[in-house]
Amino acid sequence: MTPQTIDLNDYIRTGEGANGASYNHKQDPNLMLKLYFRHAESAIKELELAQKVYAIGIPTPKPGNLVTDGKQTGIQFQRLEGKRSYSRACGEEPERTEEYAREFAQMCKKLHNTHVDTSAFENVKDRLYALLDANPYFTDEQKEKIRAFIASAPDADTAIHGDLQFSNGVFTEKDGVRTPYFIDLGDFCYGYPMFDIGMVYLCCCLNTEEWIQEQYHMSKSTAERFWEIFAQEYFGEHADMEEVMREVRIYAGLKTLIIERDTECPMPQFRAMLEGTVY
Repeated sequence: MTPQTIDLNDYIRTGEGANGASYNHKQDPNLMLKLYFRHAESAIKELELAQKVYAIGIPTPKPGNLVTDGKQTGIQFQRLEGKRSYSRACGEEPERTEEYAREFAQMCKKLHNTHVDTSAFENVKDRLYALLDANPYFTDEQKEKIRAFIASAPDADTAIHGDLQFSNGVFTEKDGVRTPYFIDLGDFCYGYPMFDIGMVYLCCCLNTEEWIQEQYHMSKSTAERFWEIFAQEYFGEHADMEEVMREVRIYAGLKTLIIERDTECPMPQFRAMLEGTVY
């Protein structure tokens, strides 16, 4: 893909994450921009995935053009006017955490029951094997055991977001009706849903108070409450939650591979979920 050149002065910066910054167009209310801080190939990969995900009916903003401001590469998307993430909504209205957590859980269950053409998307196991091979922070022995665990996980042909933070679920609201969407689809793939659920748990329960306040705009107690309600709704009232949590913690630990890729430093507080279980 050859990116189209844009003038960044036509946009207003609205926020940023670990990999890039977002902008709204000053004149076109239906257009927003995501610019990557580094690695143009990441933008190309996300655009290709976003186009395929949009085409199969997963609720996500319509992707547009690959663009560059001459320094960074990014993607234009349909702008969801007035959107809020589920994390932002809980931070602003903690008294509605139960409502938002249940809604996000139902959104995730629908995603994880969506069967995909496996020739069009990557298997989550292959994605993790590649991340594991590239990770410089695990020992060879640890990598061997992690690889064996990944191989032993159940197989499935259903959709996985790949970076299922509750900030990557957003909604618009009109006349009291909310319409949910998934965003940031650069790690979208297919496989066993627990590979996704581990990230929800990690974000809600394994970060510090300071990090949760800074990244998700809520207290740690609100985030932990979100997870509690989310898990009840997602797994059902008759689920053995002790057994569920034993499995969830391991998959949360596997998400270290994505986080260490993005931060380029070891994250012992997350990989601790693998100690005494996988290795």
